[in-house]
Amino acid sequence: MTTDELQQIEHLQQQLHNQEKMASLGMLSAGIAHEIQNPLNFVINFSKMSEKLLDDLMDIVDECKEKLGDDDAEEIIEISEDLKENLSKIEEHGQRAINIIRSILLQSRGKDDEFFATDICELVHEYVWLSYHAMRANDKNFNIAIKEEYPQNMTKKMVVPQDLCRAVLNVMNNACYTVKEKETLAADKDYHPEINVKVVDGEQDFSIVVTDNGMGMNDEVRSKLFDTFFTTKPVGKGTGLGMSITNDIITKKHKGKILVDTIPGEGTTFTFIIPNSLKK
Repeated sequence: MTTDELQQIEHLQQQLHNQEKMASLGMLSAGIAHEIQNPLNFVINFSKMSEKLLDDLMDIVDECKEKLGDDDAEEIIEISEDLKENLSKIEEHGQRAINIIRSILLQSRGKDDEFFATDICELVHEYVWLSYHAMRANDKNFNIAIKEEYPQNMTKKMVVPQDLCRAVLNVMNNACYTVKEKETLAADKDYHPEINVKVVDGEQDFSIVVTDNGMGMNDEVRSKLFDTFFTTKPVGKGTGLGMSITNDIITKKHKGKILVDTIPGEGTTFTFIIPNSLKK
């Protein structure tokens, strides 16, 4: 057996080990997500109940205004407004946590090739920020500008959501990685890492566009981009499976196509184009 063949076997063994580890982490995260969903529901429900009770309290205050001094009444009103704002924030961020948990459970429970009417803008937004916060969890100094553009009142699309979100996450992870790498290597201290995300709704199809101002790709890397096990990341940083899986999700499962526009040293744009006339 040649040295190249031995290296290839070793590489495949490492990939299988990584896949097994990720599968175990997936089961663990799904279990954790399930366990914390109920307490989060209590947080959201009790914040709504407290807001209703606060409204009832203010009705009583209005009825008793004559018995209260102007200063006392004004102070009570200010406090109630602050409480309402706090309760609104609790509900907003609690709901965001619920949405993240639902996404995790969707990944673990979703059936292969099962199409659902899906809010594409909500899915993209959720996984864009999930990718960002995952990077932040590993590097507290990581910070980028993310600009999003979504159409108003976009109809739900028939997609396999647990697969499409993986494709969005893979591309977003790569975008975060490349802008971070460029910032680390950049001699120009005026460089500001930025990722632009856009969803475009058309008559025949819809598009998801992710643009970064990172390292870009040369022709050789671009030609191998969707090859299984190909990666430009250091050992331990990438499996070489992300873009291959993404290509299968978009082109095979969703009968779409992926456009890649890249300029070395300037950045890359990935565009997913998915037809509207998928399974009903």
